[in-house]
This record gives sequence, structure tokens and C-alpha cells, in this order.
Amino acid sequence: MNIPNVTHLVHAYRIAPWRIQRQWLGNALLLVVVLAMVAALYLNITSQTAVAGRQIQELNAAIIISQQQSSDLQTQLASLTSASAMEQRALELGFRPAEADELEYLVVPGYVALQPVNLSSEVMPQLTALTIPPEYNQSLLDWLDARISSRGIQ
Repeated sequence: MNIPNVTHLVHAYRIAPWRIQRQWLGNALLLVVVLAMVAALYLNITSQTAVAGRQIQELNAAIIISQQQSSDLQTQLASLTSASAMEQRALELGFRPAEADELEYLVVPGYVALQPVNLSSEVMPQLTALTIPPEYNQSLLDWLDARISSRGIQ
């Protein structure tokens, strides 16, 4: 039942050999198209990666430039607010140092000045045998002796 179909197919290919050639040519063209699509996809991804890498380099350069500008501005601010520069500008504006009789102190009710923290060992209270509870003054041998003595009395 299958044999006549196969012989019919073989007979058809013998009569028209260009069909086999067309199939080979179609398969080869299909392979070329698939390879071209893979190559195009690879090229697209590679170009996007290269563009992203370049953008990262540009952003890093911009960050470095911004940091340098910030450092320059901080240096300028430090020089402008130094004690000598401030004193010179104050003198140019007509200010002068205050005399002792010109000073006036103002008492603010409720204000408590912060006291400095003293961490020296002189301020800390020294522990003596009198300040330590007796439970902590007893040695192991003293405790054992007290236990034996209390059992002997009973």
C-alpha cells in the first residue's frame, strides 16, 4: 500500500530533477537567512553595549569634573572665610576690634551652659572593700569554710 506511493515519488523526482535542486537551494537560502538574522542580532546587541559603555565613560568623566569643581569651590570658600581674610574685610568695611569697656554681656534666664565631659580617672569613684557588697568579697575557700562550719553546728 505504501510501496506505490514511494515508487510514484521516486518516479516524479526522476522525471523532474530540478525539484531536488530547488529543495537544496531553498534549504541553503533558509540557512543563509537564519545566519544573517543571528549576525544582525549579534551586531545590534554589540552596538548597544558599546554605546552604553561609552555613556558610562562620559558620565564618569562628568562626575570627576564635578568633584574637581566642588573641591575648587571648597578651597575658595575656605580662603574667603579664613580668619585673616575676614579680619581684612572687616577692617576695610570700617569695623575695629572691641575695647574691654565697650563689651556688654547679656544674661539669658533659663540658659544652662554645657559642662565639659571629664573622662579622667580622678573623677571616677574608687571602689573600696567597704563599698563592695560582702557577697563579692568572699573567696571560694571562705565560702566553703562557712558551709562546713554551718553544717558542723547543726
